[in-house]
Amino acid sequence: MIVVCGEALIDMIHNGDGTQRAAPGGGPFNTARALARLGVPTAFLGRLSNDKFGRELAELLGADGASLGLASIGSEGTTIAVADVDSQGLAEYQFLVQGTSAPNLTLDMLPERLEPEVDGLVFGTLGMVLEPMASTLLDLMRREGPGRLVMLDPNIRVGLIPDDEYRARLREAISMSTIVKASDADLAWLHPDLSYQRAADHLIGQGARLVVVTLGAEGAYAVHRGLRVAVDAVRVEVVDTIGAGDAFGAAFLAWLHDHQAIRPDLSLEEGELKAALHFACQAAAITCSREGADPPWRREMTADTKTES
Repeated sequence: MIVVCGEALIDMIHNGDGTQRAAPGGGPFNTARALARLGVPTAFLGRLSNDKFGRELAELLGADGASLGLASIGSEGTTIAVADVDSQGLAEYQFLVQGTSAPNLTLDMLPERLEPEVDGLVFGTLGMVLEPMASTLLDLMRREGPGRLVMLDPNIRVGLIPDDEYRARLREAISMSTIVKASDADLAWLHPDLSYQRAADHLIGQGARLVVVTLGAEGAYAVHRGLRVAVDAVRVEVVDTIGAGDAFGAAFLAWLHDHQAIRPDLSLEEGELKAALHFACQAAAITCSREGADPPWRREMTADTKTES
């Protein structure tokens, strides 16, 4: 089982006519849904509200097949993200977090130990930013990460982060991660003086075994065990990019799960890495082709997941 740790929230998305629509979101929430839809045993670990939006988020996770056995429920209002989508489908966010549910995840809400069948953990987005959730999840990573595959997706939200404190937290999280999945924009914020290729090498030097970089319409790039692999994006008509990176990361993990590769000592050959990247790019493309964070179901994935020669 893979446990996805962090926030579930509501995206308030501006429509072109000046109105807004509410859509379920949050990087870890989207990732958990995508993993479950792709047939991977998945649990969501985070704080949900018992208000109308919180109940909707819980129902969606359950309907997609993700377990809520590790989730915490409280009376705080649901966390809100306000998304502005531009003419190219790209989204920018502002967050309403004070006194809301997602940040209020504390150590006493966690199980004393995760079950042995948990072989993968996913962290990132606001889960590495908002307190007390961020400190709680970093403690969980320290305690439960050894002996398991850990994926970190920073999904950096400029303007929300406390710079020095956040950078220190990310450095520690990277050192404990098997996989760091980041966008080229994430790497530009982390290492503005480096190309994304050199920045990926730097993260390998910090302790990650595999670094995967998403490049939007240009595809993806990965560094692993001396390999440097690039693949093209799958071409689609983009409606918006909301949740595409989350679907990419989930599909990459789903490929690893299907090939019995969810291990802390991850080791892939070049053909395997290319196949996993292609599978992930297809999931991202499907998500971009429709409105909101609506990741693909397994039946929609037509890419061959076999190892490339």
